[in-house]
Amino acid sequence: MTLTRRSALALALAAGTALAAPAALAADDIVIAGSIPLTGVFAFAGVGVHAGIQDYVKIANDAGGIEGRKITYVAEDTAYKVDQSVAVFNKLTGANKVHLYYGDSTGFAKTINPELNRRGSILMAGASFATELNDPKAYPNQFMAGPDYTEMFGILLQHIAKVKPGAKVAFVNSDTEFGRDPIAPSEAMAKKLGLDVVVKIVTPPTAVDVSTEILKLRRADPDFTIFHGYVLAPLPEFMTQAKQLGLKTKFMGTFWSMDNSLWPKVGDAADGYMGVMPYRYYFDTEGKSSMLEKIRAMRPEYQSTPYMQGFLTAMLFVESARRTVKAGKELNGANLKAALNSIENFDTGGIIGTPITIKGNSIPVGRVYRFDAAKKSMVAESDWIQLGK
Repeated sequence: MTLTRRSALALALAAGTALAAPAALAADDIVIAGSIPLTGVFAFAGVGVHAGIQDYVKIANDAGGIEGRKITYVAEDTAYKVDQSVAVFNKLTGANKVHLYYGDSTGFAKTINPELNRRGSILMAGASFATELNDPKAYPNQFMAGPDYTEMFGILLQHIAKVKPGAKVAFVNSDTEFGRDPIAPSEAMAKKLGLDVVVKIVTPPTAVDVSTEILKLRRADPDFTIFHGYVLAPLPEFMTQAKQLGLKTKFMGTFWSMDNSLWPKVGDAADGYMGVMPYRYYFDTEGKSSMLEKIRAMRPEYQSTPYMQGFLTAMLFVESARRTVKAGKELNGANLKAALNSIENFDTGGIIGTPITIKGNSIPVGRVYRFDAAKKSMVAESDWIQLGK
């Protein structure tokens, strides 16, 4: 279940002093800072991200930090507003020598990019998986801890092509920059995989009545329908009406619609819903996963998919800084990014269920999970899929 603004803020405040800079930082501290949406429409994600970063920083410091240097995390609430995010960035980087930064949105990532490039001192990641950011030339000091939105579609389409060659596919997206992001390149990708995109449907981001769209789906009769640009609504309404009309299409989605807490309240209508996840779920006990075991020990209650994203982002921040320090190089944007791009066959401790290699600005890896309404849980539907292999 998503958090209300009040409960999100309460959790954020309960998290402790990380919402503000410590009274004093040691001169050699390695600093991670963040524009984090702890209130506002994206608070459900920001609270999870914030906790994930905090937890990995604690694990790393408990293990001795980076070559004996302490890692410090400082962050402030942005309410998911770009101007506020920029103000927080300026405040935190003005008060601290920041090496690594977490941004809360695509809008912030694009707005702050010229300043990042001008300074050349910070490596940044964040909540956005926008395809545009996956360009090392235009965004040399940024990366994302997972696949971009087009790569997410690629993972889903590869899975579809494997389980049903030549399948008919529908794309449904919100009429937003977020929703439109992967549609055109994914249509071309589907064609290369021998899939037939039989209909593309666009809805307002807050659509309530989807009866017209359901009729379009019925006429097209796709084997699979992929949603993008939504968190939850209007997906449940699509699923309910589709089942009432006897449609056999299998519904799928991308990362922000894949948190396990979203679907139990939808119930039987969501049974069989699938989507791409770059990470394992909190409750996943398959195989060896030392980091998930540590997370479950630190936080006995379910942690969200944004938590996993924040945790892995902090892990990659720390690994990039560790490699830079060990090489005797300055902690600046170019050196930290080069260190990040030296990561090859890296074990994330099971956060991602296969070793990862980071060549550009993304990690094009994911797994298809399916919601089992009887178990009230996501279950693995595919192996780990790595694009380009």
